[in-house]
Formats: sequence, C-alpha cells, structure tokens
Amino acid sequence: MFGRGAPKKSDDTKYYEILGVSKNASQDDLKKAYKKAAIKNHPDKGGDVDKFKELAQAYEVLSDPHKRQLYDQYGEDALKEGMGAAGHDHPFADFFNSFGGAGVGGFPFGGVGGHGQRRGKDVVHTLKVSLEELYCGTSKKLSLSRNVLCSKCKGKGSKSGASTKCSGCQGSGKKFTTRQIGPGMLQRMEHPCDNCNGTGESITAKDRCLSCKGKKVVTEKKVLEVHVEKGMQNGHKIKFPGQADEAPDTITGDIVIVLQQKDHSKFKTKGADDLFVEHTLSLTEALCGFEFIVTHLDGRQLLIKSQPGEVIKPDQYKAIDDEGMPMYQRPFMRGKLYIHFTVDFPKSLAPEQCKALEAVLPPRAAAAQMTDMKLDECEETTLHDVNIEEEMRRKQAQAPKEAYDDDDDDDMPGGAQGVQCAQQ
Repeated sequence: MFGRGAPKKSDDTKYYEILGVSKNASQDDLKKAYKKAAIKNHPDKGGDVDKFKELAQAYEVLSDPHKRQLYDQYGEDALKEGMGAAGHDHPFADFFNSFGGAGVGGFPFGGVGGHGQRRGKDVVHTLKVSLEELYCGTSKKLSLSRNVLCSKCKGKGSKSGASTKCSGCQGSGKKFTTRQIGPGMLQRMEHPCDNCNGTGESITAKDRCLSCKGKKVVTEKKVLEVHVEKGMQNGHKIKFPGQADEAPDTITGDIVIVLQQKDHSKFKTKGADDLFVEHTLSLTEALCGFEFIVTHLDGRQLLIKSQPGEVIKPDQYKAIDDEGMPMYQRPFMRGKLYIHFTVDFPKSLAPEQCKALEAVLPPRAAAAQMTDMKLDECEETTLHDVNIEEEMRRKQAQAPKEAYDDDDDDDMPGGAQGVQCAQQ
C-alpha cells in the first residue's frame, strides 16, 4: 500500500502479459486477444478456471480508459488503493478528481470534494434503445442543455468580481418561516432566500454581469456521444463524469444516462444473457418434423430443424447455445436462445383422415376396455365447447346473489325444513 505523498510511477505490465499484447495495444487488439484467450480457457470447455478469471480481470481494467490510465501510471496497487480510499489527501485523489471527484468504481474521495467544496447533483437522462442495439452495440448522440460558469465574469456574477453579503439572509442563502400546525405546535420551514436566490450574496444592479445577469451561470447546449456496448441491459447506467450543471465553488456532478429497452416484436429477454422466442408448429410439423428460419438480431439467418423421428409436445422448450445476448464486457461470450413451442391442432378431421391416422398411430387406450362393456347400459352424453375463463367469471358474479338467496331461505318459517304438514 502507498503512504502519504506523491504516488510512484510504475512499469507494471502484468495485465498486458496475461492478454499477450503490448502496452500500446489498441482497444481492438485487446478485444481480439481477450476473445481468443477466453475461448481457449473457458471453464465450460475444459479450460483453466484461474486463468479465465485472470483474463477477465485484465480485460476489465484495460478496456476501461480511466482504469487503464491509472494502471499504466501507477500499477495494480493503485487500483486496489483507489477502491478503499477516502479523504482528499489520498495520494491518488488529484488523479480521480480530474474525472469528477470519483475513485475507481465510482467511489468518491471524501463527501465534499478535495478542497472542502460541496459536490453538485448528478443529472439523470433516459435513453431508449432497441434490443438490436443492445445486441450489436451502437453510438447515439444526445443533445442536452446545462448550466456552465459564465466566462465573462468567471462565475462571480459581477463586473468587478465583488459582492456583498445578502442582507435578507445574512449570507446564509436560507430563510426560515414558522407556522402553527396545531394548538401549541409550530413548524419551522427552510427555503432559499428570495433576495439572492440562495447564493448568500448581493450584487448591485450596476455591477451585475451583463452576460449572466448576475446569476453566475449561463445555459449552453451540449451534445454527448453515448456508446452503447454489446451486452448492456435495460437499466444500465452510463456516466459522464463532471458533465452536469456547473455552479460556483462546487464540484460538478455527473450526467448519468440510463438505458431503457424497447419492446421487441419477436425476441424477449429474461435474466441476464438469455433470449426467448415463441414459435407455433402445425400438428404435422410437431409429429413428423419441422424446419424454419429465424432472423437473429444482427441479421443472421438461423436454420432451426428437428431431429429425425423427434416429436415436439405442446409447451415444450428447446435451447441453442451461444445464440443469446452477448455478455457485457465479454462480448464474444453469449447466453442461450430458448424457443418455446406451441402446437396448432386442426379444428376437425375428415373420416378418411381419421382412418389414415389410426393406421399409423398407437391404438386407443380405452379400445380394449370398450369391447367388454355393455354399451346399451351406458348413458350417452354430449360434449360442447366452453370458455373456462368466462365460465369462472360468470360463476363468481353469481356467487353473491346465490348467497343472498340462501340467506332468504334460512329466514323462512321452519328454516331449512320448508313447509311441514299440519298435525291432526
């Protein structure tokens, strides 16, 4: 662990050696090297588990520009130090404050910044993305408005740079009001001072900056390029450190983009990396075999077919390995594609069709029993179609009325016995 003072430079190349690339390798080189090594060492294919974990750790660090820069400058110990550090006098605090005051993994160095400044609020925006974009990855441009410090007065709000303490709040930026909420009960409420808009400062009308009108900030348009990586999921957060609204004597917060997945007409996602698709087979296909094409999210055509002699039952699932969603930061590994089969039975069959089916299908289970029974002694019944959901709803709707009728019966003279004969 490092002590106080300036951190030492490092020539640590361990992560590069694990991936088998040079220190100046591009992101494409890193991805190719990781893909090749990950496939070779994947535990599901008999690979070394420890080696696979080392590859994942190395790629996680080197694929992140911020972590890679820290690793290149100060080595692996700097990453471990950053994860548990706090306080503005930590040796890596200046480095992380350049990224908006956050340490490795987003942990801040001190709650109010490196020099006693408060941290501004993060600004959250939602970005809608299609399932295809989450599968293949994409880049989107997002136009936003934000407050920045006025360049004319450098965030002072006045031409001279001078200001006086607000007389309305005595420089606190807050005002308090009290109201009675009950007998002997008072409520004290805090709100920003309306004289200085919560700044605690007062600027004369003549000295106000003409550009920001004394507000210290102006509005600017900003275009963010959001990189949606393969395997990101609904709700994933993409941070732009230090890009939120600026304010005087405040560490600027982050802009946080939250991905919102649109519904897809064919594919559904359940869990992290799996895809689900529904497919209906005819009875002939379910019994005698099927073959159909599924157009995947990246445009590839997948041929789906049954095995010879295989029978598909209604509500049955089949899976295809490595055709699900890419795994985030391991985009060359994918989950499973599940196919849920339903079988469309014919509404009726002609007599000759029934005879043809009986010739090839197993005999009726009850056929042997029927020969020994006296059919003349059986009561014949008639089956009819019914919508069971509507039937149950109808019965539930009638239940209160029937209960009421039963209560009326109980109130009749003689109770449940009804009318009795008079005794002679």
